This record gives sequence, structure tokens and C-alpha cells, in this order.
Amino acid sequence: MRLIILCLAALVVLIQFPLWLGKGGWLRVWDLDHQVVAAQKKNDELKARNAKLNSEVQDLKEGTGAVEERARYELGMIKENEVFVQILDPNKKSTFVSIPPPVVEPKEKR
Repeated sequence: MRLIILCLAALVVLIQFPLWLGKGGWLRVWDLDHQVVAAQKKNDELKARNAKLNSEVQDLKEGTGAVEERARYELGMIKENEVFVQILDPNKKSTFVSIPPPVVEPKEKR
């Protein structure tokens, strides 16, 4: 009787082994599930980044405002007849401000 119980217990362990530790076992499925969740999270982040870049490309293609803004802030360019003023704050990045030049009336000759 003891031998039969030991044989049945051994068979149960042998049947359970592939279920838990085999190629398609629960541990492998659990690991793959975590990998899928991580990949989906990364895909969502990349989709958001792509949408942001796509909207920026559309702004650059359709309007001159975005091109002008980039030229001002990234390249430091100014328009004709503008005065460039740079305000430096030790806690922040530099800020570009453009103001029109003062209007000077020509003097009359006497």
C-alpha cells in the first residue's frame, strides 16, 4: 500500500512539473505577461511622443509663426528694425524679448 501511494505521489509531482516549470508553464506565462505590459507601456509613451512630433511638424509646415518662434528662441534671430534685449536670471534660462526701436523724427535743416 505504501508503495502505491509513493508511486501516485511521484506521478502527481511529474505531472505538475511541466505545468509550473515547463515551456508553457505558469511561471513562463507570468514572465511573458509582465514583458507584454512593459512593452505596451513603452509603446504608449512612444505614441505620445510621435503625436507631439507630428503636431510640431504640422505647425512648421502650415504656419510661419512656429518657424519664427523657433528662429527667435533657438537661433536668437530678430526681425529687421527690432532691438534685441536679453534678460538674464540666475535661476532660469535666458529669456529673449524683442521690442521695436524708438521712432526718431528727422530734424529739419535750418
